[in-house]
Amino acid sequence: MAATATGSSGLAQRYANALLELAEDAKALDQVADDLKALHQALAESADLRVLVRSPLLTRDEQTGAMKSILDKAGAADLTRKFLGVVASNRRLFALEAMITAYLEELARRRGEVTADVVTAHELSDEQTKALTDQIKKVVGAKVAINQTVDPSLLGGMVVRIGSRMVDSSLRTKLNKMQLAMKGIG
Repeated sequence: MAATATGSSGLAQRYANALLELAEDAKALDQVADDLKALHQALAESADLRVLVRSPLLTRDEQTGAMKSILDKAGAADLTRKFLGVVASNRRLFALEAMITAYLEELARRRGEVTADVVTAHELSDEQTKALTDQIKKVVGAKVAINQTVDPSLLGGMVVRIGSRMVDSSLRTKLNKMQLAMKGIG
């Protein structure tokens, strides 16, 4: 199993590097990054989309056609649509999430940015995102890119991951800790 995971991450890294070079040549690094972030969020929110990219039962044409429709509706850049068309036709959509992550991480690395994965119970406003970015920037001492996802099961608060560091201030975690403490009392 480890060999499969390593092979898959190597595959994702190669595709991500190729897309990065193409986007750099086309001067579309940010546009492609925005498309990939939106697609990553859609993958997190849609079980049907996850089935589309992971199911070996769907044919190459079905996957390619579905991805084309999704990207056209989303208004994705031409480079993003072409790249994902190649990924789909090569039957590599199973590694799409890893490709997106690898692209965004490498782009951030090249720019000297630190990526903070932030999970919140609801969408943050622009003001909240800016305040969070400023606070994280003070802690890490570098430019910060926020990768936000929404998980209503947190109830409130947030979970912030920067590399191997994690701060979990979610209401769900606090309630779980309180429940464990109460069990110890009784």
